[in-house]
Formats: sequence, structure tokens, C-alpha cells
Amino acid sequence: MRESPFYEHVIQRGVEQGIEQGIEQGIEQGIEQGIEQGARQTTIENTLAVLTARFPGADVNALKPKLEAITDISRLKQINLNASLVSSFRELQQQLNA
Repeated sequence: MRESPFYEHVIQRGVEQGIEQGIEQGIEQGIEQGIEQGARQTTIENTLAVLTARFPGADVNALKPKLEAITDISRLKQINLNASLVSSFRELQQQLNA
């Protein structure tokens, strides 16, 4: 059985629209992931900067791997806030280990 040219055109157009839609969704997801990754990295850098300024003798860079292992941006933001409030570097280390 032979397909009609109209049917073939409709199918081809549907495939093209599906591809376009898939590309758009992929781009949107990539942008969202990039924004989230940038926010995480900025929060980590800001936390380390606050700790370096507050506790100049502390080994602040030792915390970087622990901070980078945290995927929840809300938790990272809370740690960033805590970095400016804790009374000692050790106190923040304990919070990270909890």
C-alpha cells in the first residue's frame, strides 16, 4: 500500500516539530542547570571568602570538598549565613559534619 504525498508531508512536519520541540526543551534544561550550577559555585566561593576574612588562620580550603559535595542550594545558603554568625571556625566544621 502506498502512502499519499499529503500523509507523508504531515508525518514529516510532525517529526520536524518534535525535533524542534526537543531541542528547545534541551536548551531550556541546559540553561536551568547552568544557572543552578553557577548559584551553587558562587555560594561556595562566598562562604569560603567569609570564612577566610573571619578566621584568617584557619584552613578554610579544607572545607571546599565538603561544600562542593552538597547539592541542595538551600543548605549551602544556610551554611553561608552561618559562616557569618558562628563564633569559631570549629563550630562551622561541626555543623558541616552533622
